[in-house]
Amino acid sequence: MTIKKIKNILFFLLGFIFLGIGIAGTVLPVLPGGPFYLLATFFFARSSKKMDNWFKNTTIYIKYVEPLLQKKGMTRKEKIRINIIADFFIILSIIFVDILFVKILIVALGLYKHYYFIKKIKTISPNSESR
Repeated sequence: MTIKKIKNILFFLLGFIFLGIGIAGTVLPVLPGGPFYLLATFFFARSSKKMDNWFKNTTIYIKYVEPLLQKKGMTRKEKIRINIIADFFIILSIIFVDILFVKILIVALGLYKHYYFIKKIKTISPNSESR
């Protein structure tokens, strides 16, 4: 087996791993799905042209990745909706977890999530949406 074939197989597997995590992130509001879909796209594109084309034609890519890439950001309403849902689950986790270190970690991740949404994801006007 050549190095290129091993690399393609590794990228293929990583693409499916990140696709699975992204799907979990779509179902579980605490975990953002978008970044994992972008990673899946990256790895599928490098594994083979056929896998890249397949993934870009899936409902997941069309619904979650394409709008983010085209709009280059999110509306304030989308940001607020995602953060409220995620914060609800973060608060539940803090209530039900008994380990202090884990509670501190959850709070730190929650604060980082807010920082990321406010500072790193561009806020666009609803008029620029292309959905």
